[in-house]
Amino acid sequence: MENNEIKVTSSQLEVVKSMEGFVEQNLSTLLKPVDESWQPSDFLPDLTRDDWRERVAEFRVDAKRLPDDVLVVLVGDMVTEEALPTYQTWLNRLKGIGDPTGSSSTPWARWSRGWTSEENRHGDLLNRYLYLTGRVDMRSVETTVHHLINNGFDPRAEDDPYLGFVYTSFQERATKISHRNVGTLAKRAGEEQLHKICGMIAGDEARHEKAYKLFMSKVFELDPNGAVLAFAKMMKAKIAMPAILMHDGKDSNLYTKFSLVAQKAGVYTAKDYADIIGALVEEWKVAGLSGLSDSSAKAQDYLCGLADRYQKLAERVKFSGSEKFSWIYDREVSLSPIS
Repeated sequence: MENNEIKVTSSQLEVVKSMEGFVEQNLSTLLKPVDESWQPSDFLPDLTRDDWRERVAEFRVDAKRLPDDVLVVLVGDMVTEEALPTYQTWLNRLKGIGDPTGSSSTPWARWSRGWTSEENRHGDLLNRYLYLTGRVDMRSVETTVHHLINNGFDPRAEDDPYLGFVYTSFQERATKISHRNVGTLAKRAGEEQLHKICGMIAGDEARHEKAYKLFMSKVFELDPNGAVLAFAKMMKAKIAMPAILMHDGKDSNLYTKFSLVAQKAGVYTAKDYADIIGALVEEWKVAGLSGLSDSSAKAQDYLCGLADRYQKLAERVKFSGSEKFSWIYDREVSLSPIS
């Protein structure tokens, strides 16, 4: 059942309103000027050159080195990035930090648009890269993007800015890890250009992670009781991955299969999930909080033991069999351990 009740308190709104000056002071370091930013065309063959055919041919030789499991996780990451309209819509629903006019000059609105404009390059670049490789069924990939945006996603953060900051802090770190590890696998396969591309995207995600962690750190400073309760609530709800509702028009189990391949390849794993929880607990100095209310102290205890619980669960994850993906013309990707 959908719950449209507004649960954000007036004190929370006062906190995020009071942070506007803080956000303003940090915008210049959290976002890059457009004229200093990379663009997708910087990393792909220039089709305006007379020798573009030769350059595309060379590009494809390198791309042929990528194994199917890397292609699958790369497509899944690209599909996730391409659902950006959904994420911006959600971000602007968070109470107190949205962009009420669409071109507002408030620090929160400028952050939202700046974040979106930087993120927009990621899907563009990976989409063009995959298209030029000739290695994947682009119509199936495009259909998946279409379905994902159509299906939307629920981050379980309601319209609560505190929950939103926790979610984005976690998710930006997860995305950074995923892109970085795909880049590592690409380099291992001998595809240096994709390694560079993934590194640039991961760099953006690291900066965005820093931003959302910084925002939440300020919330912990101004409202420690509310902050620790929000952190615990988000962790109890569990982090819903943005592409969880992906669908290629055929396979209703597509996200689960993609997730299994990503875990088996070491791109994003249950251990990473546990590690991120531990990193955020440390970042926000949860263990050292004092003077908390009874409910907040219970949330503190819960959070401080949570990473270890997930680490133990991660140790039990096993893989077997294989999975078929329309993205790679229904070829199968093995999940069985290498003997």
